[in-house]
Amino acid sequence: MARDDLAAHARALLDANAFLTLGTVDPAGRPWTSPVYFAAAGLREFYWSSDTGAVHSRNLTERPHVSIVVFDSSVRPYHGRALYAVGPACELQGDDLDRGLQVYPGPSDRGATALTREDVTGSSPYRLYRATATEVWVLCPREPRRPCPLHGLANDHRTRIE
Repeated sequence: MARDDLAAHARALLDANAFLTLGTVDPAGRPWTSPVYFAAAGLREFYWSSDTGAVHSRNLTERPHVSIVVFDSSVRPYHGRALYAVGPACELQGDDLDRGLQVYPGPSDRGATALTREDVTGSSPYRLYRATATEVWVLCPREPRRPCPLHGLANDHRTRIE
């Protein structure tokens, strides 16, 4: 796979998967991971809705940096496909919320119900969140026990998406 194809590979991973694993850190520095249904805008914006009382939502109020993994669990063993990202995340308000509601929950064929502003504001316990990735990688695509065409490495390794 050529370097130019990596962004298309990353996009295909996002399009084919409905859940990401969101990594946060609590005030004591302990890691916490949660699966969340997501929608993506491009390769660097990830949107999800969560209860403000969820551990990961509470963690974001004090430590807004997150890690993300979108892993395709439908592939055969040793054919891993994954996207990794890190960056800040926040609860959306104002114009950012309006934009987020246009993106989330993604295409209608994914089966999720669209949200309204009332669903994620006011007395509702739910909010819409966005992570903006500052760095994005994919698990470099390769056949099992074969070197990847891009780097010549025969082990699992990440490669950055520019």
